[in-house]
Amino acid sequence: MPDAPDFIRAVPDDDDRERRVCRTCGFIDYVNPKIVAGAVVADAEGRILMCRRAIGPREGFWTLPAGFMEEGETVDAAARREAFEEARARIETGPVIGLYSVPRISQVQIFFRARLLDPEIEPGPESLEVAMFAWDDLPRDDFAFPSVAWALEDWRDRRDQPVPAPAMRSQDKTVKPY
Repeated sequence: MPDAPDFIRAVPDDDDRERRVCRTCGFIDYVNPKIVAGAVVADAEGRILMCRRAIGPREGFWTLPAGFMEEGETVDAAARREAFEEARARIETGPVIGLYSVPRISQVQIFFRARLLDPEIEPGPESLEVAMFAWDDLPRDDFAFPSVAWALEDWRDRRDQPVPAPAMRSQDKTVKPY
């Protein structure tokens, strides 16, 4: 029977950071960020789809439809799936609005501009309620995450551009173009 894995924290050869390394076989356990895909979904009147979270973290707070990508899934397919799972919303994704780095929780969040295809929405299993909000009525004091505000601001700032350049932000700073 092969020896059981025995992981230690070490800097592998030709690397620059500490990682989990198996002393038995030398396997390096690379831990990479998770990718979150989401959308700012607007209807024909320009109202925005929001979901009140039924799960942690931040249960009871408002968010945009978004969630972790699955293996074998494209980013835009993940955004469409999440909108359906959270709000039973059928959407068409458009250009990327922004790429948001959240290193504190090891996430990269990618948000699309999207159009609501069917006005029928209802809470999915991860939402307490869903609603369409006019810009001035958004529940800003109850946003679940900073990236909700970022994506909404970037959507507003770029909504009249035919193919907006994506914004890039991180919790540390806003990434500026050259």
